[in-house]
Amino acid sequence: MRILFLGDLVGRTGREAAAAALPVLRERLAIDLAVVNAENASHGFGLAPDMAAALFAAGADVLTLGNHAWDRREILPYISESPRLIRPLNFPPGTPGFGSIVVDVSGGRRALVLNAMGRLFMDALDCPFRGTAQELAKHRLGGTVAAIVVDFHAEATSEKMAFAHSFDGQVSFVVGTHTHCPSADHTVLPGGTAFMSDAGMCGDYDSVIGMAKEGATTRFWRKMPGERLAPAEGEATVCGVFVETDDATGLARRIEPIRMGGRLSQAMPVT
Repeated sequence: MRILFLGDLVGRTGREAAAAALPVLRERLAIDLAVVNAENASHGFGLAPDMAAALFAAGADVLTLGNHAWDRREILPYISESPRLIRPLNFPPGTPGFGSIVVDVSGGRRALVLNAMGRLFMDALDCPFRGTAQELAKHRLGGTVAAIVVDFHAEATSEKMAFAHSFDGQVSFVVGTHTHCPSADHTVLPGGTAFMSDAGMCGDYDSVIGMAKEGATTRFWRKMPGERLAPAEGEATVCGVFVETDDATGLARRIEPIRMGGRLSQAMPVT
């Protein structure tokens, strides 16, 4: 199975760049499953229903969220009616939406997509390790599902690495989101799980993690509340990851970064 993951979309620039790139990447890389983290798509904070619908129309199979999941209140009724939009599974019981979904892909195959959120330097949620283990107990990689993808939305690289090693051999791919800076540690772990600490963002990198430099840097100088943050609106770099799995086992054969447009060095998997 060929899997595409795009990192956090930041604001209009990142949202529009990702929507334009999705059909191109799907065709160029013969993608079977496309997953996009969209928690910063609306002005850098949250996701609006019309934006989610546009991303699905552009070719996203599943959208994931994170700590900004509820910044746009109108997403609450939408997520309850849209199972392909998932939020971290370790939010407390009773939270709207779901933390995972099984989707159909080409060739009669099925894939499980999970979203979990870390706890180091983040909101206090239920344990993402135990929550993920409980969900994985319902499925069998290479059996009931041909692939399992986990978006682990977390601040600390150590927590992301510990999470990936914990589930090495049980899932196809663990990708980190949230820090907005693409890491250079993409690898296939010893047990066959592909891993990358952070997929990066789809947004303007002439910025402070996607936000306009002026307001963001002033916050560090003054350490006072009230400095307004707004997404940078220059040319976006579309950042993501490509993973190819073995259909018999569901484990990863290879993982390669994707960087298109904007200011960063370009990277594209060889097909």
